[in-house]
Amino acid sequence: MSSSLKSSSTSPYSKYEIRNRNPNPKSCALLVIDMQNYFSSMATPILPHLNTTISLCRRASIPVFFTRHRHKSPSDYGMLGEWWSGDLVFDGTPEAELMEALDRDGDDMVVEKNTYSAFRNTGLEEKLVEMGVEEVIVTGVMTNLCCETTAREAFVRGFRVFFSSDATATSDKDLHEATLKNMAYGFAYLLDCHKLQHAISFN
Repeated sequence: MSSSLKSSSTSPYSKYEIRNRNPNPKSCALLVIDMQNYFSSMATPILPHLNTTISLCRRASIPVFFTRHRHKSPSDYGMLGEWWSGDLVFDGTPEAELMEALDRDGDDMVVEKNTYSAFRNTGLEEKLVEMGVEEVIVTGVMTNLCCETTAREAFVRGFRVFFSSDATATSDKDLHEATLKNMAYGFAYLLDCHKLQHAISFN
């Protein structure tokens, strides 16, 4: 999948982008979903855009949260064990670790999860509320699974959602674009590095 997917007048999802808004750095948090070694084949191409997004957010004092998907025992496999025939991300393995090339800081919170949603039984919602966060920017992998599920859950929990078109990735371009259509239609404002830089510079 191309690492340079951007929202444009010719993009397959542009007709659904009828709502426009800029994130508010004073009430926003960045969620970096599952950028782990297990997903490196699809995550590596977006690393430049993702690290740029992280850097822009840090400069605007937007807190950064990383999620790490992992399973510790069959008791936490849930439906994922059946759906993926046991091909899961197991805690304690190199594949479960966050990629070294990520722009990480010691103050960044790491949220551990065992399903598609970063909100399910993780304490993330409570932490965001405690910090006064009202908006989230969703980045990472996989666009159509953990990123999309997290964005949908954020929306129904009352957070304003921004979804990155160039700092998310999945296994297939069609799936990536399908999620962007869904997000723009009903759940999130789309942005990319250029839009984010412009939005932050005017706050």
